[in-house]
Amino acid sequence: MTHDDAIHDDGFRLDNGLAGEALTIPSANPRNFHQAISETDTMARQDLWAKLFLPKGAGPFPVVIVAPGSLGLQEHHMSIAAAITDSGVAACTIDPFSTRSVVTTVHNQVQFSFAASAWDVLAAAEALAARPDIDSARIGAQGHSRGGSAVLNAASVHLAAAASAPKLIGVYAAYPWSGQQFLDPSVGSTCVRAIIGDRDDWCPPMQVQAHIHAIGLTGADATMRIVPGANHSFDRTTPLEYIPEASVTPGAPTFYIADDGAFILPASDEPDPELEDRDGFLYSIEAGFGVRGARISGNPDLVTLFYDDMTKFWTDAMAPADT
Repeated sequence: MTHDDAIHDDGFRLDNGLAGEALTIPSANPRNFHQAISETDTMARQDLWAKLFLPKGAGPFPVVIVAPGSLGLQEHHMSIAAAITDSGVAACTIDPFSTRSVVTTVHNQVQFSFAASAWDVLAAAEALAARPDIDSARIGAQGHSRGGSAVLNAASVHLAAAASAPKLIGVYAAYPWSGQQFLDPSVGSTCVRAIIGDRDDWCPPMQVQAHIHAIGLTGADATMRIVPGANHSFDRTTPLEYIPEASVTPGAPTFYIADDGAFILPASDEPDPELEDRDGFLYSIEAGFGVRGARISGNPDLVTLFYDDMTKFWTDAMAPADT
């Protein structure tokens, strides 16, 4: 059984023994951020599979939505969910791929849009907020790689205003791709933290630094940690692995997003509502930044560091206001 299958297998349990509740969440397939923000009613509808794990005890519980990266749900995402529930917080793992008939986006990131990935997070937050066993004022999101991009974009005040989800209390972006950023990166009251290794050859650490710094300049609580010697996906315990089919664009300029969601090509200053993710990637490839192959994992000694950082962030972010 793959871990994508765990989303809809009633027999699956986390390592701590918790069984989950399979959910089908109404989401959407926006072709770009402009459609999601400015033409919201025209988006194609898309169901999303998820599984909710509630900790032991009495609710309502705070909850963290866990969004995977380009390889889909993996063993380490389920370990993340177990660690979150061990701290008394619910975890909702989402599967962005299965209902879209996608297996992986490693070789092709434009099978569905990054706007759709972010919308999935907000759709999950909206569905969870309606449940009596969830504290709607304490819903956060954690994303890994492409999922890290999703949670950072979901925190944007511009995208959030187009959705019916409650404001995210916090987002934890694990080794995110920051190749797309809002020109106005405001996130309001959402706490933001990113963590990435200095050896990451999939998502440029410098671009993440700039992204988190820009969010912080808006007055937000935004911090990041660069981990020496860490590769991409360093929360895994598996050996270093080279993924030859990975399509990456290290060193490419940032693809900015206007307030209405229109993309701005790096060589232009004019927002264009018709531009999509593919246009940004094609620009990067034609400009000579396209590369095949990247490395993941290989840093088992750093897994504890990752979990400690993650747990501290969620403990602080989810603390009741009167504590």
